[in-house]
Amino acid sequence: MKTEPQNNEAGTEKPRYNPYLGFLIAIVIVMLLNTLVFPLFMGDKVVNTDYGTFISMVDEGKVKKVNINEGRIYFSAIDKDNTEASYQTGAVNDPDLVDRLLMAESPNETGKIVFTKTVPRQNSPVINVPLRSVLPGRLFYLIGRKMRRMVPNRMAGGEGDNVMALGKSGEKIYAESEIKTTFADVAGQDEAKEGLTEIVDFLHNPDTYTRIGASLPKGALLVGPPGTGKTRIARAVAGEAKVPFFSISGSEFVQMFVGMGAAKVRDLFKQAGEKAPCIIFIDEIDAIGKRRDNSLGGGNDEREQTLNQLLTEMDGFDAKKGVVILAATNRPESLDKALLRPGRFDRRIQMELPDLQGRKDIFEVHLRKVKHEDVNLDLVARATSGSSGAEIANIVNEAALRAVRMGRDAVTTSDIEESVEVVIAGAQKKGKVISDNEKRIIAYHEIGHAMVAAKQSDSAPVHKITIIPRTSGALGYTMQVDAGEQNLMSRQEMLNRIATLTGGRAAEEVICKTVTT
Repeated sequence: MKTEPQNNEAGTEKPRYNPYLGFLIAIVIVMLLNTLVFPLFMGDKVVNTDYGTFISMVDEGKVKKVNINEGRIYFSAIDKDNTEASYQTGAVNDPDLVDRLLMAESPNETGKIVFTKTVPRQNSPVINVPLRSVLPGRLFYLIGRKMRRMVPNRMAGGEGDNVMALGKSGEKIYAESEIKTTFADVAGQDEAKEGLTEIVDFLHNPDTYTRIGASLPKGALLVGPPGTGKTRIARAVAGEAKVPFFSISGSEFVQMFVGMGAAKVRDLFKQAGEKAPCIIFIDEIDAIGKRRDNSLGGGNDEREQTLNQLLTEMDGFDAKKGVVILAATNRPESLDKALLRPGRFDRRIQMELPDLQGRKDIFEVHLRKVKHEDVNLDLVARATSGSSGAEIANIVNEAALRAVRMGRDAVTTSDIEESVEVVIAGAQKKGKVISDNEKRIIAYHEIGHAMVAAKQSDSAPVHKITIIPRTSGALGYTMQVDAGEQNLMSRQEMLNRIATLTGGRAAEEVICKTVTT
């Protein structure tokens, strides 16, 4: 299990000094100083010139000293101001150069040019071998070792000591103290919690079940639309059972090389067996568990090998050890039949969109995290019919942000109502320019919807009418909120809904004598 880092007094981890990074920065600074700064302070400057100018100055008797050094000729000569200056030029294969220098005159006291040639110094083989082989190899070894420690590798389970451990799984192990989520934090999914409570009780009291020969279900498949809380309830199971929690996404098993995903599966189940009792959670299992078929174009060998390895591991481990596999997907119809048979995923936990009471409970859970006052839960729950838990969490967060923008210290019902409208129709476009004639048409259009709805007996009451344009493109809308939860719709209710939708066009035609878009 991972241990939390030691924090300093400020509550943050103290950064560690990296000597390799400091050494690299120092080298760059020295190179910049040598290239840009130091030449500005050098008193003697060497002037570059061509070989022809050098020969002309030799013939004119202006050259005093010459030094030939590894393909370059450095010489000092008298310039036009009768001052001595330093020059350099490239060495040319000139067999007459030595005779020319011997015969030429010079402003030296001896009248002859003083010239030399620097002989390159040859190191002993005993020194060359360490310099060229041992030291570079040692340097690369130290750099590579440091990089392996510094670069955390996800496929190595976060262990930076082994960057090339490609067969390691990327699961995240949460210790018992790190899983704070419980069933109290999951609302609106009472049936799903009942189906998982038995698994939690089995992990707590296995003897009660094994006494009569019952075995722990090997796996439970969480199925439901996006945002219904599949990942959250899986964490809640681990939090209730107080066991290690292995969490990994199905896409993390998909690798470039065939066989690497299967190796990750083997490593995951090996670690889970060592940590038993524990819970393995595979999110978006359809990434590796898709149905195998012989469709045109062939299949994905890596994905199929990973799936085969997962099926083998689920058949091989002993359920009595207390290893439970939870998987989540919103596309159960695409999963392979071998994955869904009894003995692998024994249970299917259906996660549905919350009903009216479920939405109230979800609002209560998320409102615990923000300051609020006098929030009408019944009203906001009825206004969010069909919303998932994730959407309700987003609505509460948007309401908190709006309360801050309005200068309040707590969230109110109006903040949540406005957030619902932002999610449904977009933010208000208060700066949009609309002519008076268009405003009149829009107003009568929305009044037409509201009047038709108000005159009906089997229609949801009108909650709000607005002609403020929204970013979704709506120039106005009429919001109806049902008084309660509705599961069926009668023929008369459907006709009333159609009549309400056409009421706006009818109002335009009757009052404004026109029909618009």
